Amino acid sequence: GCDGEALRQALAEQLPEFMVPARILVLEAMPLSPNGKLDRKALPVPEFGTSAVGYVAPRNDLERELAAIWTQVLQVERVGINDDFFELGGHSLLLTQVGMTLRNRLGVTLPLHALFELSSIQALASHLQAQRDNAPSQEAELELMDELLGELENL
Repeated sequence: GCDGEALRQALAEQLPEFMVPARILVLEAMPLSPNGKLDRKALPVPEFGTSAVGYVAPRNDLERELAAIWTQVLQVERVGINDDFFELGGHSLLLTQVGMTLRNRLGVTLPLHALFELSSIQALASHLQAQRDNAPSQEAELELMDELLGELENL
């Protein structure tokens, strides 16, 4: 008997993250139609929207905003901060939507590869928070501009 999670782990060692299936269902046999072809309608539907990790609610405004975006894009009822985007049924096209929504709602631009790596709300929120904390404040930028202009005048 093959275990779906073991197969996912084996694939994860060989393939880039985005190519590893979020869920693998192991079937005893493929359902066949009377004429011997695969009966697609009889295939079981994988369970999405339930994470293997227990639900942990967003803890602050940023996490709540990100969870709201994911809930909307993934069309799931709720998203916990440790839930994995891909385990919830996400894929690269939906991730692109997340990226566009982040830019429109929060004014944040992240490359797609960064979004692939930051596949939980917690990881994404702490990355964005670190970016905000390290971003020079507007006052600091204005002071720097004044300083540079002053130096130019002295030339």
